[in-house]
Amino acid sequence: MKLLCITDCCDRPESELFIGLSKKGVNIHVMCNPSGRNYPRLQDAGLTLFESQLKGRFDPAGIRRIRTLARSQQYDIIQTFDNRALQNTVLATTGLEIPIVAYRGIVGNVSAFDPASWLTYLHPKVKKITCVANAIRDHFLNMPLSRLVLPPDKPVTVYKGHSLAWYQEAPVDLKMFGVPEEAFVVVFTGRDRPRKGVRFLIEAAHYLPEEAPIHFLLVGPMENNPRLRKLIDNSPDPHRFHFAGYRNDAPAIAAAASTLVMPSIYGEGLPRSVIEAMAYGTPPIVANAGGSPELVIDGENGLIVPPADGRAIAAAIMQLYANPQRRKQMGINARQHIDKNFNTAQTIEQMLTIYHQLLK
Repeated sequence: MKLLCITDCCDRPESELFIGLSKKGVNIHVMCNPSGRNYPRLQDAGLTLFESQLKGRFDPAGIRRIRTLARSQQYDIIQTFDNRALQNTVLATTGLEIPIVAYRGIVGNVSAFDPASWLTYLHPKVKKITCVANAIRDHFLNMPLSRLVLPPDKPVTVYKGHSLAWYQEAPVDLKMFGVPEEAFVVVFTGRDRPRKGVRFLIEAAHYLPEEAPIHFLLVGPMENNPRLRKLIDNSPDPHRFHFAGYRNDAPAIAAAASTLVMPSIYGEGLPRSVIEAMAYGTPPIVANAGGSPELVIDGENGLIVPPADGRAIAAAIMQLYANPQRRKQMGINARQHIDKNFNTAQTIEQMLTIYHQLLK
């Protein structure tokens, strides 16, 4: 099997997928951004790499390069991992009988009424869509006109695989962010996009007892957001909140926290920050939206709350705060759950099955 994978700055799970497929005998070539932090890992593994940085969904130079590769290398399958790669590949392979496998990481923004969707996920050349969560697959199957425009076996759930061996860094000392040493720390990692529901995490502070030493640590580019600052200033105790800014060591920060909260209200795929926290043994609290609940067994390795409900988030935080032994056991269960059900070996085997089905 000869496979071309096209991505941008691939993350660790993607990189290990490529390396794992190569070890399984797949003749894999990877077109990706050389500035990505995992690029040296692919080089060290001896993969055939083509440097590329697509400049948009319509990149004439990128289209020409993909087409030249596709014709000269005679690939059996092309797999894309983002929207830019997908649309440029669809255009580049016009007239070529090469099946395309697309990756989808969020819920929504695909519709039979959207012309852009017909140049990507709904295009006939796209034979499979690997969805990182069942919630994404369900969206494809339940969107209007799906029975007319989408074969039911086209979207397939393939969880992104991780390995506990990747998460061995020492927990970060949270005092550097102004967090008191004995605090119960609630961390959120991500960007302040409306679908992330950060405002409901801030709202949760209104329902916490004043005497409880519960502090919130926001990790990501949020410290200069005036809207968030205003919400925090209007909370009962603004000193509970701390900003870490953008960090490369976000998983090790989660490892030092008491819990991680993912308050998304829609659109969430399979949030990496939740997986990373669970891999470190930090029990999560997630809203029942998108793919987040697929990571958590409620009450066993974390807690699931209704979306857009600050009071429910506060109640879940208090559950973990008031029961340190239960919280510790949830963390142990969370780590085991990731190791058993979201490991990279399973992802490699699932992708191999999809590729072999297409070749048949």
